[in-house]
Amino acid sequence: MSHNMKLPQNPEPYWRDSVQLPSYPSLDKSIKTDVGIVGGGITGITTAYLLAREGVQVVLIDASKILNGTTGHTTAKITAQHGLIYNELIEHFGSKKASLYYKGATEAKKLISDIVTEHKIDCNLKEEDAYVFTNDDSYISKLENEKKAYDQLEIPSELVKNMPLDVPMKSALLMKRQAQFHPLKYLKALLKDSVENGLEIYENTTAADIEYNKHPSIILKDGNRITCRYVIEASHYPFYDGQGFYPTRMYADRSYVVAGKSNKKFPGGMYINAEEPTRSIRVAEDDLWLISGENHKAGQGKSTMHHYNVLQEYAENNFGISEFVNRWSAQDLITLDNVPYIGPITKAQQSVFVATGFRKWGMTNGTLAAKMITDMILQEDTLYKELYTPSRFQADPALRQFTGINADVAKHMAKGKMDRRDDNLDDLSPDNATVTRINGQRTGVYKDNEKNLYALDTTCTHMKCEVEWNSGDRTWDCPCHGSRFSYTGEVIEGPAKKPLPKVEIE
Repeated sequence: MSHNMKLPQNPEPYWRDSVQLPSYPSLDKSIKTDVGIVGGGITGITTAYLLAREGVQVVLIDASKILNGTTGHTTAKITAQHGLIYNELIEHFGSKKASLYYKGATEAKKLISDIVTEHKIDCNLKEEDAYVFTNDDSYISKLENEKKAYDQLEIPSELVKNMPLDVPMKSALLMKRQAQFHPLKYLKALLKDSVENGLEIYENTTAADIEYNKHPSIILKDGNRITCRYVIEASHYPFYDGQGFYPTRMYADRSYVVAGKSNKKFPGGMYINAEEPTRSIRVAEDDLWLISGENHKAGQGKSTMHHYNVLQEYAENNFGISEFVNRWSAQDLITLDNVPYIGPITKAQQSVFVATGFRKWGMTNGTLAAKMITDMILQEDTLYKELYTPSRFQADPALRQFTGINADVAKHMAKGKMDRRDDNLDDLSPDNATVTRINGQRTGVYKDNEKNLYALDTTCTHMKCEVEWNSGDRTWDCPCHGSRFSYTGEVIEGPAKKPLPKVEIE
């Protein structure tokens, strides 16, 4: 594949490039608070904002910098159109719950716009129509069925043969008056307001466990603790499982984004196709086109640079993108029935809340989770409790998928253990990695541009699967539950809590 234009060397999201965020200290002692929140993304920050406004004492911690996780790597669509989901929801849960799902996403969208209005936040919030389109004949009937579901749920929509964006398509389903924004400009304003209302924030502060006594405590990696009345796990992946068996009830999915400039004017709207491979298109400020997709299970699939290159080619061919400014990738968790887990982590542990499995729609799902958990803590009613409860377990179709996810994990555990490669490290080119055997142990070795070698034990510290090299992000990714490690072994993304052990090279 030949490309005249180069993609940026390092993956960095446009959102983080375009805003200065404050930094916060790390926590070096044990403290007490009403609510301890782990995870500084949209869920954690919005919950902190809503609780702090009610005079609740809140401490928010993040293992790295706030807004560096999935929220900082989003496409930032604020929409209730989550791909083709409503027909499926009606089939699995009935129309009453499907209608609640739409209502929840719409309430989240309204909450964001109310907050923006109240604080006069300049975050490029813009109302846009959302389209899910197809160029595949076999998907036309799926769009028609989804339209019937919209009609049944009284969702304002149109099935159209044309749309403003000039891209090959046969049919599209339009959901009107959805929105998009700059998520970090928005959340930066929420942080400022929350801190004024007493929120304490600690960065580079890693939660290792939760001890569940009369009051739950967050146990930090360095042994200090935060004693709370309530704990909220807003850390993308629940670092504490509480016997809720989350790794067996979700899988991690990676996707990629390229951002570039075109001489074509963006026609407005937000777009995503229905078929695989996914293509999602929107514009950010400064007429920057964001083209995303190419999703696959974490740690599985082709070389990660391949996915960026495919998106680059699609962007060049369809939209005349003439310069690429950013590229980045994101990881999302998907539950057994495609509905997030939001609520108490298990039936027995009502003071520990979890919000996870947003299936790539974190702006609305994360905001709704914040509102729901705030209502539960303030002991107000929430309409959505039953739909999202993490302790639900629908036998259909979840059981089939449950067996599927776990068979997949077993396959990857076995495959990784049998993988025998013996590469000569002298032949490894700079900025590349290989898996080899050192003293009979499967070892991942990365060589940087100065020819320094970084050797790690490739067995994931979460549940002993074998990690694979991700060339696009220079990380080691676990194909079983989506943990990610830097080339020096540090945990970038859970559920793993411990780094990959270093291996001595003679």
